[in-house]
Amino acid sequence: MKVPTDFSSSFADTVVCFVLSDRLIGKTAGRDKEQDSAAVKDRGQTPADFSRIYSKDLLPAPGGEELTRGFLQELVNILLGYISKSNQRSSKVLDFHHPHQLKEECFTLDLPDQPETLEQILVDCKDTLKYGVRTGHPRFLNQLSSGLDVVGVAGEWLTSTANTNMFTYEVSPVFVLMEEFLLRKMQSIVGWSADVGDGIFCPGGTISNLYSILVARYHFYPEVKTRGMGVLPQLALFTSEQSHYSVKKSAAVLGMGSENVFMVKCDESGKMIPAELESSIVTAEEKGLVPFYVNATAGTTVYGAFDPLKAIADICHRHTLWMHVDAAWGGGLLMSDRHKIKLAGIERAWSVTWNPHKMMGVPLQCSVILVKKRGLLQECNDFGAEYLFQTDKNYDVSYDTGDKSIQCGRHVDVFKLWLMWKAKGSEGFGSQVNKCLENAEYLYDQLQRRTDFELVLKNKPEHSNVCFWYIPPRLRGLPPGPDRDAILHQVAPRIKGRMMEKGSVMIGYQPLGDKVNFFRCVFSNPATQQEDVDFLLDEIARMGDDL
Repeated sequence: MKVPTDFSSSFADTVVCFVLSDRLIGKTAGRDKEQDSAAVKDRGQTPADFSRIYSKDLLPAPGGEELTRGFLQELVNILLGYISKSNQRSSKVLDFHHPHQLKEECFTLDLPDQPETLEQILVDCKDTLKYGVRTGHPRFLNQLSSGLDVVGVAGEWLTSTANTNMFTYEVSPVFVLMEEFLLRKMQSIVGWSADVGDGIFCPGGTISNLYSILVARYHFYPEVKTRGMGVLPQLALFTSEQSHYSVKKSAAVLGMGSENVFMVKCDESGKMIPAELESSIVTAEEKGLVPFYVNATAGTTVYGAFDPLKAIADICHRHTLWMHVDAAWGGGLLMSDRHKIKLAGIERAWSVTWNPHKMMGVPLQCSVILVKKRGLLQECNDFGAEYLFQTDKNYDVSYDTGDKSIQCGRHVDVFKLWLMWKAKGSEGFGSQVNKCLENAEYLYDQLQRRTDFELVLKNKPEHSNVCFWYIPPRLRGLPPGPDRDAILHQVAPRIKGRMMEKGSVMIGYQPLGDKVNFFRCVFSNPATQQEDVDFLLDEIARMGDDL
């Protein structure tokens, strides 16, 4: 088999080749039609004209192969231009428009009765990217998931092209085996032995956390599957007051009630206080509730705090409670020899949520639920639909994993992670995590040195979350108190508004408890450098100086 391109050279050479080729091929989102034609003529090719071509002319239409190749090449050129521009600091993170502007001025969302040409379809693709947010931009610091990994993108492209379903081996043999292998790999990294462990890829951390409660309830009360909540005692769940809202939401969805989720107090850094967990368990029992589940968080959403897993595991063991660790955000630190100690005790969990689409930079979505007791997911969820899960197939039907899921159709989320792992190796993921946390430490150090900013937490960050206030000149002489807080509460939202209008950088903000609105910067994009951190602080200061 002939290899069309040699990728055996160094990574740096490959990157140079990619950038140069991107400059030479195809039209980018910002070029007009004349520039596109000129660029194509320079390459000795005839520019494709899709003004009279429709989707019906593409494959599987007879003779549609060349048109299909040309259309997809044009689309690839658009995507290459977008990827290239997303990595240019001179480009905007977003071209912000209010909803009414997007609907009325930028492009039409109306769906026609008659088909439109492929030329219009390509324009729509360009416009969709133009008016969206470049989450792969080095200065997009707004969410826990960011970055644009090229190999991950390739994995997503292939997944969409395969367009298959994860419910049975017969329709998804390679992907099912990949999922089995990756789940075992992640279980071993968590610290479980090879003779235990199960899991499944899920559509996001919220669903992974829901699975943990679902299987925990079934473990203690298997009759709930057939007889319902009416035969169960009133159950109590426990999670920290700074944990993800998905625990309460899952309790509501599963019929246990959000009021039966006890929010355990945290210390000033956002960690669950073990003594408060013990106290909450006693309180629940005094109210006649039956405790059964504790969620510990490894990397809270706002502060990036890690609950004391060993102490929580001891409490769960004493009370025979299911211990779940929500490591959606913090699980990536397990890939780092330098930082995995922060999750010490996670091996004692009965289930774990881990989102590779966060710290590991896998394209959305990519989340797993790991369950220590093998077979529990299957027992909890299976109903043996005979049109899918026949027992007399000509292969080992234990690989028909679809009945472990509450879904029927399930998207293939495993391949992009598997491909990225092949491309980076475990060490590459570890270096990526280290880089993100180094950026957080750099931001923390810079904030300590400046008089126009104030840290929310005085201690060095555990994760890549750094929380802070910008203090405008007119507030710097005011003593702490309600009057100062009332003004300071308005500062972050106003700066964020200006930031979005300009499009130069994006960062989130929120209040928390008795603390007024503050900025939360999170690093999960390995493309972000220290110069971007410096730019962020200077840009905030420029935008907030007159507030």
